[in-house]
Amino acid sequence: MEGLANTIQKALAITALTSEDIFNILFSMLVALIIGIVISQTYRITHRGVNYELTFMSTLVMLAPIVALVMLFIQGNLVLSLGLVGSLSIIRFRTPIKDTRDMVYLFWSIAVGLGAGTYNWAMVALASLIILLFIFGLYLIKYGRSQNRDYILVVSGKSDYDREKIRSVINQYVQDFKMRSQTINEDLWEIVFELHLDEKLDPVLDNLLKDLREDKSISNISLLSPQLALPL
Repeated sequence: MEGLANTIQKALAITALTSEDIFNILFSMLVALIIGIVISQTYRITHRGVNYELTFMSTLVMLAPIVALVMLFIQGNLVLSLGLVGSLSIIRFRTPIKDTRDMVYLFWSIAVGLGAGTYNWAMVALASLIILLFIFGLYLIKYGRSQNRDYILVVSGKSDYDREKIRSVINQYVQDFKMRSQTINEDLWEIVFELHLDEKLDPVLDNLLKDLREDKSISNISLLSPQLALPL
């Protein structure tokens, strides 16, 4: 036991951490962790689409303190920084970024870790607050969201059909549309239309589908939204 105590004492002596150093380390990790949680919650609130992942929120929370820890290790040491670059080159990231906004949140978390690890706590807090206001501002005004909607209408059947009649029914509700494809296989047929209409006119689609169902030659109707990230 005495030998173990001497070993621990020597190890602590080598590190030569003062109470101020310990406070700086703990406070840096705490700041990075708290802002990481804020970043993850901002991502959860402002996220739009169907590719939401809980694991990504955990990544945002832990990434900032881990980067801060890395910066605490380096502390201007060139040898350590070169060794760190060499060790990181071994890691291969295979997970694709499905949404470009996810990359923004990752970079934000990394920047917080870099700032906290170099003791720039006030700058990190102020910059994060400004970014937070920007994100919520863009979210509230729905910046970048298109005012138009594109849909794919697929109609098919087994009996004889009148294409012009189908087009006239669509034209009653949607002015901007075009036929994309037409497939005929023995007694089966299928026509694909692309519809382009204003977001406020979405309710007319219900009436369009009702009128199309009245056509006895149509046995199946499908309405698809081709957007990769469906808005909430």
